[in-house]
Amino acid sequence: MPRVLTVLCLLAAGLCTAAPAQPSAKPPKGEVIKVLPQLIDLQGHTTVSPSLFDRDAYQAYLAKHPEKVSGIRYCVLWKAKEAADEQLIVRIELLGLYEEKLPRSKTLEITLDGRASLRRWTNLELTGEDYVQFGKITAWRATLWCNGEMLDEYKSFLW
Repeated sequence: MPRVLTVLCLLAAGLCTAAPAQPSAKPPKGEVIKVLPQLIDLQGHTTVSPSLFDRDAYQAYLAKHPEKVSGIRYCVLWKAKEAADEQLIVRIELLGLYEEKLPRSKTLEITLDGRASLRRWTNLELTGEDYVQFGKITAWRATLWCNGEMLDEYKSFLW
């Protein structure tokens, strides 16, 4: 019996003196702050001047004249923390209707490195024949991903 107690005490002492586990790295955190959908004209412009008022006025003009639109750009403002060595994905998912009310869906994405951990704008575009074939966009969702895990989302009202 004393041998058993001695062995148990030695094992307990060995476990107590073992090297402490290294603190695990903090999981990445991210946020999608803002999404600005902007129509693109036939020349590839979204505005006629740097003024925000002019941009908004030109966007309203393009919305009323779809024949002058060649695509749409989604400007996504995002930020990530603790993702310095990680690859991040900014993704836009679109839902829409084509002729004869056929539903459509499309995903646009871009892969970035996590070194840009401050606030950053990323643009994703649907232009040309892809834009025409997709039809009318009815809803969208922007997401920020890291290692297959969604960090945050920002979605339109109808999503």
